[in-house]
Formats: sequence, structure tokens, C-alpha cells
Amino acid sequence: MKKENTAIEKTTFSVLDLVPVTQGSTIKKAFENSLELAQRVEELGFKRFWISEHHNTESIVSSATVVLLGHIAQGTSKIRIGSGGIMLPNHSPLVVAEQFGTLESLFPGRIDLGLGRAPGTDQKTAMALRRSRQESPQEFPKDVQQLQKYFSAENVTSDVRALPGEGLEIPLYLLGSSTFSAELAGKLGLSYAFASHFAPTHLHSALNLYRQNFKASGQQEKPYSMACVNVIAADTDEEAERLATSQKQFALGIIRNQRKPMPPPVESMEELWNEGEKHTIQQMMHYSFIGSEETIRKQLSVFIEETKVDEVMAVSHIYDHEARLRSYEILSRLNKTAKNPFFDDSDL
Repeated sequence: MKKENTAIEKTTFSVLDLVPVTQGSTIKKAFENSLELAQRVEELGFKRFWISEHHNTESIVSSATVVLLGHIAQGTSKIRIGSGGIMLPNHSPLVVAEQFGTLESLFPGRIDLGLGRAPGTDQKTAMALRRSRQESPQEFPKDVQQLQKYFSAENVTSDVRALPGEGLEIPLYLLGSSTFSAELAGKLGLSYAFASHFAPTHLHSALNLYRQNFKASGQQEKPYSMACVNVIAADTDEEAERLATSQKQFALGIIRNQRKPMPPPVESMEELWNEGEKHTIQQMMHYSFIGSEETIRKQLSVFIEETKVDEVMAVSHIYDHEARLRSYEILSRLNKTAKNPFFDDSDL
């Protein structure tokens, strides 16, 4: 047990929220649940709370990401708030700099800017978002560097300035599900987050490439890596497995291009998917930690030892909101038991 705790106690834990809509509920309720979740995990000692940008889907309503981040930041007091991420091809770097400059000015020292190079939607919707902009993911490195320029104090003499934004220390995080952003994050000396919660294939190669290419920068003196994983915790392994069927149905909807609100759990998935779909979803959910506190402690300890990540970001696709809150409470006990440096009992 000592070896397992050693791995966990060196790792920071955070939260990614997709702002899911559940079957039979409303978009407004999804927003309310997201805020309540942020407030609860803040109490539990999690480091940061990120929201991801998605568009044109009934199951996830985080499309106006910056607006939601402001809502969450207003309703919390100390947890870091950020994007996991802003899909940069959809936006002008200047607008992103101004928006996050505004957030940082309103909530100083609490804002993270995670950046992705995918559209976060289908191609038709991506074109509608970009309108006449001839943008592609291949422009991503230039856009990131343009953002850095807008945030720099040296940009004061430029004809185009981000106000607010200029001179503010807003940390950038590059997000990815392949090796492209890993190498770029290393070369630019930025923190790197891998989306292993839905695209596990290149996790280890991306982390290795990031560390091999890392060059110290004004933001980071040494590599800082994060991995997003699925965590569904409950009082028993059996209950956790039952709760996890909502996420499996959610993944099944993605495969079938039927992105409806998240359904309630079922007793068995066998009548809902075929063997091919089952295999695909099992591959997608490879880095999913499902079970009781002790089960998840063992699973996560192995994952942390193998990947050597500095931070684990947990996403929990759970239909029942109270069960989702409970899942994060159980996860927080791993941090508390291990005396994680960001967890302070005096804050509770």
C-alpha cells in the first residue's frame, strides 16, 4: 500500500466538466449542476476545474465556454478555472486573448487557458463557426505564438493589442490526443495535457515526445504533464460498474452519430451494443477507473507510476448528479489519505 500512496501523493488531481445534459432534464439544469460540482470539488481540495468547448450536440452544452467559465469563477473563490480547452481554430487569437484577459482581470490568479487544435464538432459546424476564415489545424502553432505575443508586456508598442490581456500571466496548456501538440508544447516550454479519457492510443508516445522536446520557457522551467481520465467511483465495485453504463451508452451514441442527452444506467449493455461496438468503446475507455475507493486507488496508482504524469484530471460521466458528486468525494479521499500537497483540511 505504501508504494501506491507514494505515487498518488505526488500527483495533483483536477476536474474536467463537459457540462452534460441528462435525459429528462434541461440545459439550465446542466449549467446549475456544473456550478454545484465546481463548488463541491473546490471544498474537496481539487486543484482546477476545466470546461471543454463542444458545438452542435444535444448531450454537451459547453459551446459558450468563456461565458460558462465566468459563471463558474463567479460562484467559486479559490479553485483554478480554465478551458479544457478552447478550440483555437474556431477563434481569432486576439479575441481569445481579450476574453481570457477579461477573466484574469476579474478573477486574478485563477484562470488557465488550455488550447486544442481540433474544431470540437463536425466539419459543417466547424465551417459555420469559422465563416470565411481559411483556418486549419495546421495553423495552430502560429496561433499559439500569436496568443503569447498578445499576452506579453512587450506587445505594448504593437498596432494591435489585447486589452485586457496584455502583460497578464495567464498560463497556457496545450491539449492533444496525438503527438502533434505534445512536440509543440515541449518546444514552446508549455504544460501539456493528453486526452486519454477518449483517445488512449498515443498517450505514452505523446508524453515521451513532450519530455524529450521540452525547452525551458518563461512559463515552465521543466515539463509539466497532465492526463485526463474517466473516473466513476461508488461505494462498491458493482454500483460503480452500473453507473458506468451511462458513459458507455454516451460513447455508443458518438459511434452511431446519435448524440442525445446522457441516459440513465442500465443493468447490462449486452442488448444495446454489438461486438464491434463493444470492442471500440472498450478501446476508447481504456483509461477508465471504475469501482470502489480501494479499487480506484490501486488502478490509479498503477497508471501514475506508468505515466509519471504530474496531474490527473478526472471526468465523470454519471447520470445522477448526486452520484457524480459522490464519485468526486470518493476520489478526493485518495488525495486526503495520501496528504496531497494541494489538499488542506483547514480549508474545509
